[in-house]
Amino acid sequence: MMLHERLTLTQNILLAVFCFPLLPFYLCYACCQKSQEDQDHQKEVDLEQDVNAHSRQKQNNTEHVYINQAHFPEKSSSGNQEENPSVSVAVEFHPKVKTSFRRETAPQSTEKKTQQDKDSYMNKAYPWDKSSLKTLQVDLNQLKDLDNYARQVNERNSIEVLVKKLLKKAHSNLEKVRAIWTWITHHIEYDVNAYNNAGLRSSDPNDILKKGKGVCAGYAGLFSKMCSFAGIPCEEVSGYSKGYSYNIGDHFTGSSNHAWNAVYLEDQWHLLDSTWGAGKCGVKDFQFSFEYDEYYFLTHPALFILNHFPEDKKWQLLNSTVSLKEFEKSLYVKGEFYNLGLTTIKPDMSQIKTENGTVSISIEGTSPTLFLYNLNGTQRDGILTLKPCGMKLDLYPQRTGTHEVMIFAKTFLDETPSYKYICEYQLHCHTLNKEIKVPVDLVSPVGHSLMAEKAGLLQPSVSDPIVNTEDGKCSFRFLLNKDLCFTADLSTAAFEMSEQQKKSHIFIAREGKQVEFKVLLPKAGMYIFTIYAKEKSDSRNSYSYVCNYLISCKNLKVKWPGFPKTYSNWDCEYVLLEPLTGVLPANHSVDFKLKIPGVAKVQVQGQRTGLLHLSSEGYWEGTCATNGCREVTVSIMQNPNDTSYFYALTYQVESS
Repeated sequence: MMLHERLTLTQNILLAVFCFPLLPFYLCYACCQKSQEDQDHQKEVDLEQDVNAHSRQKQNNTEHVYINQAHFPEKSSSGNQEENPSVSVAVEFHPKVKTSFRRETAPQSTEKKTQQDKDSYMNKAYPWDKSSLKTLQVDLNQLKDLDNYARQVNERNSIEVLVKKLLKKAHSNLEKVRAIWTWITHHIEYDVNAYNNAGLRSSDPNDILKKGKGVCAGYAGLFSKMCSFAGIPCEEVSGYSKGYSYNIGDHFTGSSNHAWNAVYLEDQWHLLDSTWGAGKCGVKDFQFSFEYDEYYFLTHPALFILNHFPEDKKWQLLNSTVSLKEFEKSLYVKGEFYNLGLTTIKPDMSQIKTENGTVSISIEGTSPTLFLYNLNGTQRDGILTLKPCGMKLDLYPQRTGTHEVMIFAKTFLDETPSYKYICEYQLHCHTLNKEIKVPVDLVSPVGHSLMAEKAGLLQPSVSDPIVNTEDGKCSFRFLLNKDLCFTADLSTAAFEMSEQQKKSHIFIAREGKQVEFKVLLPKAGMYIFTIYAKEKSDSRNSYSYVCNYLISCKNLKVKWPGFPKTYSNWDCEYVLLEPLTGVLPANHSVDFKLKIPGVAKVQVQGQRTGLLHLSSEGYWEGTCATNGCREVTVSIMQNPNDTSYFYALTYQVESS
């Protein structure tokens, strides 16, 4: 029980009277302690700035980049990046906010965390439940008519008149803010000249309205002024942003470089950035173009803090605020990441290191998504695998030092060749991985994926993108939901393989609704196994890329000769059970077992010719002696009335 609970009323009064004279001394002590803590924190900041004063400067930085689809073998795509304009902007000075506010209480995660997760920036400071990108439930379909109306309003002379026109179709406070947001993001362009020349900058809302352009302070000032005429509490917020000129590892010092707004709706404050919502500026020409971005309207504070750090921490609107140092170290994630339905990415720091020459990046989301990556501008030295709603990327840099990693994505249903730039890492590699060297011709994604399912290949027998085999043999089985024909390819960077060699080491067998690809490796090494398919009804001899795998074999004793040679009469429905190897031992009696439905006869010919018999299970079975011959052939007679056989398979016989 507490002391004051054990005392009588009279004793409590006497205790309060006695302690009251000590109160000024306690307050003085607390102020001194606070001053000392502030000085210590400033020393840490100064030290951090000195240590990192040599941080790198990138030649070209992209705020919103589109790249062409990967160069799959059957397509003629350049794979080069297309540049789409984008911008985040900077000004010299913004007035500080002077207002009271109501802090939002964000939901806290109750998941058990490892020590690494506890130290992780996003887990510690991002109390986001992943349920919504916004702090209010906004039905965009219901706002369509209001958005269309606001875009068509034309008024450049008076802010008050403009707001009155906009509010004719707006009824709730949310609709009023939406109408103002929509008008600004579609009528005010970013003033590139003022960005480059401080003397041309203006934050006067009337100037911004009449000129139709401004920098971020102009956007924020005009938005605040329009809200005041609409009777909506609104504040201009100044701070740092990870925008156009940002480089990973940068430290933010001095005056703020960006401005945005906070609006008061439904008893709480909300954040928005009309500058970034309006459009982008090109990387090379730095010319503005309108490109509306819904993401920055009432953005959840846990997401807004990714690239907006307010001077006054209260405008983070987070239950647990983020320090400037944490903001500097956090991963540079674009709004497109969340627009695509992605929710989690690991690691969550912008600067990462390899362990034993490799590093893994994983992304999870809420819907199927396609991904591409660039390591120093190329899609090399990486193995990207797709998950049902995400991906995993394993990188194996081939040189030590600093590397640039960029990741791109688009929805699975998006059939355009463009991927959107979603995040970037700076990768530091100190040692190389000597076990894995990713082949240059490997196409991402590796392994079975949604793309293979779309092509008609389901339920893969092999789930891993890398297949390790000790004996040099492996197989890949799939369930088919389409009537397909197949071809496949096997390649390696270790030595040259002719087209005939490649075909001889792959055998395709189809039975009912299943297809199996059997592979025999010619020797140890790292191989790319690629599957192509086409609709059986398609008369063109054109196969489309489906998927590829990496096959690794370290056993130097492996030396498979390949499968028997097949002819055009060998139908994709035929199944070879034995012998699988294309070279038979000399002076041996070899067993044959094949499933060849719908034919009259099957014969095997060496030095002598013998007929195979049809078993009750539907297999053609028999034996053939390899004495005195160099090859053995399997031939078929299609109809009982035919007088000739047609070659289906040919085996070589070892020298005796």
